[in-house]
Amino acid sequence: MSPFQLTRTLPEDATDAALRSDVRHGLTREPRTLPPKWFYDAHGSELFERITELPEYYPTRAEREILLARADEIAAVSGARTLVELGSGSSEKTRHLLDALTGLHTYVPVDVSGSALTRAGQAIADERPGLRVHALIADFTSSLTLPDSPGPRLVAFLGGTIGNLLPDERAGFLASVRGLLAPGDTLLLGTDLVKDEEVLVRAYDDATGVTAAFNKNVLTVINRELGADFDPDAFAHVAVWDADREWIEMRLRSRTAQTVKIPGVGLVVDFAEGEELRTEVSAKFREEGVRADLAAAGFELTRWWTDGADRFALSLSVAREE
Repeated sequence: MSPFQLTRTLPEDATDAALRSDVRHGLTREPRTLPPKWFYDAHGSELFERITELPEYYPTRAEREILLARADEIAAVSGARTLVELGSGSSEKTRHLLDALTGLHTYVPVDVSGSALTRAGQAIADERPGLRVHALIADFTSSLTLPDSPGPRLVAFLGGTIGNLLPDERAGFLASVRGLLAPGDTLLLGTDLVKDEEVLVRAYDDATGVTAAFNKNVLTVINRELGADFDPDAFAHVAVWDADREWIEMRLRSRTAQTVKIPGVGLVVDFAEGEELRTEVSAKFREEGVRADLAAAGFELTRWWTDGADRFALSLSVAREE
């Protein structure tokens, strides 16, 4: 068997259809919204890589610190022979886990980007000739079917991405992950923690404007893919902490009254001066809330690790008997 295999479970036109649906739905409701996954074309992914290196943006460094310190313990507790990574991207951080999981048989990176999966998956297969790498082009927020592989399984969902899901979406997602696992399999979850508002806002509104460019890139994506005429300079980047919901919102605020045409979905959208378009929610967590969310989905949280400054957490949970 080839050490690297790529399987597409998304139809070829699924991404285009999803973008049209999200734009049509999100820009005709009040308040206007777009999901954050549309930031990530090639340019958006490059911008996000720059964000992870900014002094204000702590999550990537904090999570890496925990992984480096705890990878051996994660390996020992999980005993994983299959590692499934949801939203794997470049798989950079995963290498710490791969090094520690000495008994690993199969690595299953899952992402919507076939090009990113191919590059990362093939590189890992080349580095580790004894490891089977079976990459899935799939949307992990919808129904997901994993390839046959030996257990126990460890599912990794890193980067705090779970915070981009609204509470009902988060509950559905965790339940769907539990449905992929047998009792005793494990989930490794990265969660950004509630902290000082100033620290949080700075992480999403850096001094050099990289995050602002990343936020506005969603408009460039819609222009290119749907023939829209958004002027990104006509919108201001805004990051706001919602203390009641304990999440950061990224928004684009219209600098003036303007009309935007989006031929790809047959929309004409009027923005009032000061009107905002929400592009991302990034929830921040407390241990008791994470524990409750996991328990509701059929997991028992057994390990909770934070970085030295208590900014970010990794938790390891076990799938309970149903």
